[in-house]
Amino acid sequence: MALMSPPPSSSRQPQWLLAATKRLLDQLAVAPASSEPLLSELLNSFRQQASVAAVHVAVQATDAWTKRLSAPESAADSQSLSSAAESCLAEALDRECVTRQNEWLAAPISDTLQSSVLLVQLQAESPIEATALASEYLAALIAMVNQSDSDRLRIEQLAKVFSAAAHWYDDVDDTDGESSLLHKIADTAVELLHCQRASIFLWDKRRKKLIGRPAIGIEGDSLEVPDDAGVVGETLASGQIQIWNQGSDDESRVNRQVDQDLQFATQSLVAVPLIGRKGQTIGVFEALNKIDGGFHNNDAIVLTDLATHAAVAIETLRSQQSLTVSRDRLIQDAAGQSPLIGQHPAIEAIRQTAQRVAKTELSVLVLGSNGTGKEVVAKHLHYQSDRRSGPFTAVNCAALVESLLESELFGHEKGAFTDASSARMGQFEMANGGTLFLDEIGDMSPGGQAKLLRVLEQREVVRVGGSTPIPVDVRVIAATNQPLEDLIEQKRFRQDLFFRLNVVAVSLPDLKDRGEDVLVLAEHFLHHFCSQIGRRVPALNDSAKQALLGHSWPGNVRELRNTMERICYLTPDDQIRAADLQLTGANQAQPASPVGSVTHSALTPGIQAWPASLNEATRLFQIEQIRNTIAECGGNVTEAAEKLELHRSNLYRKMKQLGMDSEG
Repeated sequence: MALMSPPPSSSRQPQWLLAATKRLLDQLAVAPASSEPLLSELLNSFRQQASVAAVHVAVQATDAWTKRLSAPESAADSQSLSSAAESCLAEALDRECVTRQNEWLAAPISDTLQSSVLLVQLQAESPIEATALASEYLAALIAMVNQSDSDRLRIEQLAKVFSAAAHWYDDVDDTDGESSLLHKIADTAVELLHCQRASIFLWDKRRKKLIGRPAIGIEGDSLEVPDDAGVVGETLASGQIQIWNQGSDDESRVNRQVDQDLQFATQSLVAVPLIGRKGQTIGVFEALNKIDGGFHNNDAIVLTDLATHAAVAIETLRSQQSLTVSRDRLIQDAAGQSPLIGQHPAIEAIRQTAQRVAKTELSVLVLGSNGTGKEVVAKHLHYQSDRRSGPFTAVNCAALVESLLESELFGHEKGAFTDASSARMGQFEMANGGTLFLDEIGDMSPGGQAKLLRVLEQREVVRVGGSTPIPVDVRVIAATNQPLEDLIEQKRFRQDLFFRLNVVAVSLPDLKDRGEDVLVLAEHFLHHFCSQIGRRVPALNDSAKQALLGHSWPGNVRELRNTMERICYLTPDDQIRAADLQLTGANQAQPASPVGSVTHSALTPGIQAWPASLNEATRLFQIEQIRNTIAECGGNVTEAAEKLELHRSNLYRKMKQLGMDSEG
């Protein structure tokens, strides 16, 4: 409690009053819990020293004056005051100064919460001028004590509001979160205001309705009223606090139809606006039927505090729900980009396995040739799992040189090596809470395999240049196009890592072994790319279908995807013929052109074969050369790298620089 000073004009007061004032302030500083006993003692001293018959602290209620404190105590036996006393009290309030009427002297007490006056009953021997001066001083002193009490009560009220609001979010979920939250807020109001009921009316501006919850006795626990009806309508329209007490306020202000619907009798109410973060009114907070009388200004202050926190809680929950909906929609969209398409029994078996495995934390090893769609399977598992709201991160192990592998996977601290100008998270940290896809795991170096095994066993990483273990919650899905058992025999792959990764194995067949899935996938890719560029989907004629079915697809699904992408961009007709596919020979596919580029065979006479820019022409030539070589090698990137006289990791890096698809 802040230290208080005596009221002004103390130098003109008698010594007994100054001494009593000092004693009061000292006692309040030591034991500030309740001031009423101390004020009663002060009033008794005043009565005796000033030679007056009685002294009261009178408070104006809704319809009459009552005595809050009296000296002597016997003077409080009757709460009522004479008409002469009430007349003096009213005049003192109106004039805002000390007033005397016959035997009564009244000094107004400054109080922001209620109208109160110090009322003195004089005797024949009472010194009028000295008593009036002392009464004014005493009224100011009581006002200071009242303010101190008010501040203490305010702090206690705010503490209760903060404490209650902190638990509003407990056990609130996204399914019926708003209803649960509103019930908790209403229960808090009932407890703090000591009333029978409370409801939060949220404004449906478009429908011009206020929807109140909780609504006890109404099916669905929700009550709809016009947004201009009753006291809540007044509060919404004016943005001002409204208090109504039966017997003292206009009966027509209350919407008795609501009472009938709820089988309830409203006797008093207080309503305050709910103001959102941007200053807009989002509804009304209403409390009904004060248990120990009518509602007063202090109740409105408490309800306003609650309304401030309630508005923030409601808007926060709605934002969270909106984000959840957006997140789920994005997850669904992302999952739709990685479907397991096909009707072949092997693909159906993979779908069934994925459905069973996705909800578990089992490690999965995806096997298959280059281009069969191993990353598609990994994404499918991710988006079917409980980790779908977490990140999906893919790493091509073959593209990681030994010197950068640890930094890429586990991160590094600032200054860990020459180019480490700042700290950086590794792929494991970035995938925390989600899935990490390690493609071409068979190409990882022995040193990298040992470090990976340690992380999988300990479920924590240590950044390069750091010493603090960082816990990671990651599901690892690995993939390879190599027979790992053979690599184990050749001492090129760790057997313990193999057992750690190969809990569940999923084997993808080559496209040439999937029969009519070729046509299903072709149609899927046609629809996908045509929707991207906004063109009508061309139809495959019989000759094109036969050509697709007869091709051996050495590049597997990736080769088919690239072929359909080129068709969508470069074949203007509404029907696709076998010649448009440019599938040369039984075992070799014509590589697809990158988006936005053209191949020499696709050009019409008179159009320049390559762009005028030398840099762009060089880029396109490199892309076509790499794709041709990979296709000639049946999709085997290692063999293609040897033909191109490049290290495998350098080839992957070059493909990434050129913007080429390097999925496994």
